[in-house]
Amino acid sequence: MHEFLVIGGGIAGISAAARLSHLGRVLLFETESALGYHASGRSAALFEETYGKPTTVALNRASKDYHMTANGGVLSPRALMLVDDGEGGFEADLATMKMEELDGAAACALVPILNPDVVRRAGYRAEAWDIDTDRLIQNFAREMRGNGGTILFEAEVTAIARIEGGWQVTAKGEVHDGRILVNAAGAWADRIAAMAGIAPLNIQPLRRSMARLAAPGGHDVTGWPMMFGPGERWYAKPDAGALLVSPADEDPVEPHDAWADDMVLAEGLARYEAAVTEPVTRPIATWAGLRSFAPDRQLVIGFEADEPSFLWVAAQGGYGMQTAPAASQLAADLVAGRAPDVGAELAAALSPARLR
Repeated sequence: MHEFLVIGGGIAGISAAARLSHLGRVLLFETESALGYHASGRSAALFEETYGKPTTVALNRASKDYHMTANGGVLSPRALMLVDDGEGGFEADLATMKMEELDGAAACALVPILNPDVVRRAGYRAEAWDIDTDRLIQNFAREMRGNGGTILFEAEVTAIARIEGGWQVTAKGEVHDGRILVNAAGAWADRIAAMAGIAPLNIQPLRRSMARLAAPGGHDVTGWPMMFGPGERWYAKPDAGALLVSPADEDPVEPHDAWADDMVLAEGLARYEAAVTEPVTRPIATWAGLRSFAPDRQLVIGFEADEPSFLWVAAQGGYGMQTAPAASQLAADLVAGRAPDVGAELAAALSPARLR
């Protein structure tokens, strides 16, 4: 019998598996052929401490040192710019995010495609970094495997049963036993819970669409900040010599292998285009990911109250990559029965008990 059966190979599952592997044998089930196939592999991959609810910000801050230093670190400088595109909401976001205000000329000097007739002000923060998401995922996978853990790929879970002393999971036609079941199934977290006889938490997947555009006007975008409109109505982020542009949509959908909605994507591209001088060209590629949220938009990390061998590590929303080090450490602290590194108050705020 394994000590831990982890369902889900996104950043939530693989990071939890890595931390738990120090406490016992881990078996991780991933439906796809690779780790991070769904939301984790389609992330904007930015680390910015103040992004999210207060509990998320606390996890971000607790994760920063790991991101900066562990295994050589996974962060590289990016910076963040709030663009006043004339659609309202700029002052509120500037104050909330405590950003430095720039005039239009300074903003256009940093991003030369900004339209000076539209963008008269901007907010700026240098303290934002790109996350090497593949490296982060593989670092956790290497840690888990180094402690004897195993990953089963193309292993869709088809049945879960409660047995004496633990759980029984069926995948790929084989049955596996474990003492603790870890639900890190992302958009499918509620479905996995129901399969295990646990009441769902009403975790809702929300689709977010993305387009990759060739570098506008032939510019070198490498040193540009990530840009976003007030109210996060759109964002644009340099990526491998191209520009990722998203309408920052949040359309409720059922769990599935997501794809971009062309109309929604077009609307977002139009909002971005209105703030710049270079026209939007035909996208190199488009895609979408599912960001899954609990009703209060906070992460869910903790044991089910009436089933203390069922551990939720779910509802990461768009914050899974940046919170992974602290979130996974919290999961391990709870399993080990030790005082959480992030503190008892934060642990209680993230517990699934708040949603019951």
